Amino acid sequence: MREQGDSGRRLTSAERLEVWRLIAAGETHVSAAAAVGCSSPAVRQMLVRTGGLAPRTRPRSPLRLSVAEREEISRGLQASASCRTIAARLGRAPSTISREVAAAGGAARYRAWSAEGAALRRARRPKAAKLARCPRLRAVVERLLRQRWSPEQIAHRLVRDYPADEEMRVSHETIYRSLFVQARGALRHELTRSLRTGRARRRPHRRRDGRGELRDMVLISERPAEVADRAVPGHWEGDLILGRGRQSAIGTLVERTTRLTVLLALPQGRTAEQVRTVLARRIRTLPAQLRRTLTWDRGKEMAEHVRFTVDSGVQVYFCDPHSPWQRATNENTNGLLRQYFPKGSDLSVHRQPQLDAVARELNGRPRRTLDWTTPAEAFAQVVR
Repeated sequence: MREQGDSGRRLTSAERLEVWRLIAAGETHVSAAAAVGCSSPAVRQMLVRTGGLAPRTRPRSPLRLSVAEREEISRGLQASASCRTIAARLGRAPSTISREVAAAGGAARYRAWSAEGAALRRARRPKAAKLARCPRLRAVVERLLRQRWSPEQIAHRLVRDYPADEEMRVSHETIYRSLFVQARGALRHELTRSLRTGRARRRPHRRRDGRGELRDMVLISERPAEVADRAVPGHWEGDLILGRGRQSAIGTLVERTTRLTVLLALPQGRTAEQVRTVLARRIRTLPAQLRRTLTWDRGKEMAEHVRFTVDSGVQVYFCDPHSPWQRATNENTNGLLRQYFPKGSDLSVHRQPQLDAVARELNGRPRRTLDWTTPAEAFAQVVR
């Protein structure tokens, strides 16, 4: 597949490198194309072909012999110099020179140009991915991807589940590359749909900020200190994820210590009364020691927060304006949930049993913040 500029010419290596530099700096493919003087479809084609990942370019290591050094080896051998003498002249170890000569078939057959070509072929990348070479590892990775585990979760959980089996090791970057770059052939490309984003290549993620003002808010600055350090369970973060046209919604709750997720069906809409009723009913089903505080953004769906506190006994604290990181656990969870409930879909069709099933699956995924245990396992520890 060739990337071509507006005039039909192929992009040069320098232009491709400049495009990669601009994309890495945060530029869009349109602005990158304008900067190098080519069409935006040409840049988009290049990104799709590589899965949005820049090719690995590695300068020659100083530990490797250069072309000039190989030429010096060839001349030395022609003059009947020993490997030790050549090594001293080049400042290399004698074993380096002897291995180089042996790999080329011996002193009589050594030629600088053929030795350089052979070295380049041996160093050529990419080689076959580990997932393509190890069917047993690939089967486990594919199974966990279908369960919507992230590559990072898979990589770390393999270490826990197979502590003595070095074959069952793979980095999350290897999984991403196998998914995004089809030419590597290690994982079926349709498994990209099991990733949270569902995209075939990586791109920056942008978020939008919050909404309006409420009466009688208790701000997050007044929240007890024990909430921040996550040492005591029972402190929750909450929000809504919205459906098509902002006409439907699902309530989300995440416990800060264990990262347990609870989902709330809102079939009657996301009015303040509906949210208060559903939220209070679900909160009251929790043990008393797990009903301490709730942190929410400034959405108007929490306009009845005072009555909610009366109904449930849980004090609500509100984030500062435009500060979604103050509910980082919930924000992250909402991103994970978009894998199940895509933007632009009608969320009113999902009933509570279906949401409970999604929550069980999400709570069964290992988390880095929990040392790769699952939220369900962590929650079970605190309710003993």
